[in-house]
Amino acid sequence: MEERMVSSDQKEEDLNNELSLRPSNLLQYIGQDKAKENLAIFIEAAKLRNEPLDHVLLYGPPGLGKTTMAAIIANEMGVQFKTTSGPAIERTGDLAAILSSLEIGDVLFIDEIHRLPRAVEEILYPAMEDFCLDIVIGSGPSARSVQLDLPPFTLVGATTRAGLLSAPLRDRFGVLSRLEFYETKDLCAIVERTSDIFEVTIDKEAAIEIARRSRGTPRIANRLLKRVRDISQVRREPSISIDTTRKALQMLQVDQEGLDHIDHKLLLAIIEGFQGGPVGIDTLAATIGEESQTIEDVYEPFLLQQSFIQRTPRGRVVTPKAYSHLNMEVPKS
Repeated sequence: MEERMVSSDQKEEDLNNELSLRPSNLLQYIGQDKAKENLAIFIEAAKLRNEPLDHVLLYGPPGLGKTTMAAIIANEMGVQFKTTSGPAIERTGDLAAILSSLEIGDVLFIDEIHRLPRAVEEILYPAMEDFCLDIVIGSGPSARSVQLDLPPFTLVGATTRAGLLSAPLRDRFGVLSRLEFYETKDLCAIVERTSDIFEVTIDKEAAIEIARRSRGTPRIANRLLKRVRDISQVRREPSISIDTTRKALQMLQVDQEGLDHIDHKLLLAIIEGFQGGPVGIDTLAATIGEESQTIEDVYEPFLLQQSFIQRTPRGRVVTPKAYSHLNMEVPKS
């Protein structure tokens, strides 16, 4: 897969910077007002009862702040925050080791929870429901089951594909919260906050321009800001200007709507190769040299959300909006 500035997937560079950029409480967290409002009530109620918060499932597209929200939950509850991911827990023993190390009230965050192996997931059920761990010791006729009590804890699961979660696991979460794509005004506030942390000033127009092209995703907004800052500093600007911002985003091949060269490549492939569609996903993948899964998980979501393409029973079809955006005439047929 080609490198993209507007990819919402986390890169190593993002991880290092996000740790310093993350807000530490709900008041500092910008956007996601409904999710914040609900969580604030549930956290306050749990503290009044002196109980751990019920298990929380955070779901939505990547880059919207699920990990940050999980860390804030732990901070607001005044407990330890322990983190792992679904792919990292390969055996039941891995999960048992993590769970047995928890203390009362701790928040355990499992990213990409939909990728937990089924055998591991089944160990998680009694741990979430009854705070106990069933472990089988030995094998064959001498095997015996041992039950270990666990301290009450809060599991926070995060997933970009809630539909892949099994029903028994999903039902054990008491709080389900979907994170939505951000509005431009909230992304603008995030860009301005990040620039303050970076100790650089940015013109209001420039912050709005970065926000508009960030595909509704804070991770992308912060990544674009860093590259615009580089160009502004080389130009010896006292403040990041709108002129430099537009030139920088043009260099990065991020257009007015937040589409990049790969988005253009996909749209043009449908328009020029298949008269605007419909075209099957496997045929489209072969045409642009990508895997079908990559197109569905990485490229398509934003194009669908912004109505540049549509999914039909016969395949993908570009919309009149895509033709207009690419300065092409819509076929009369």
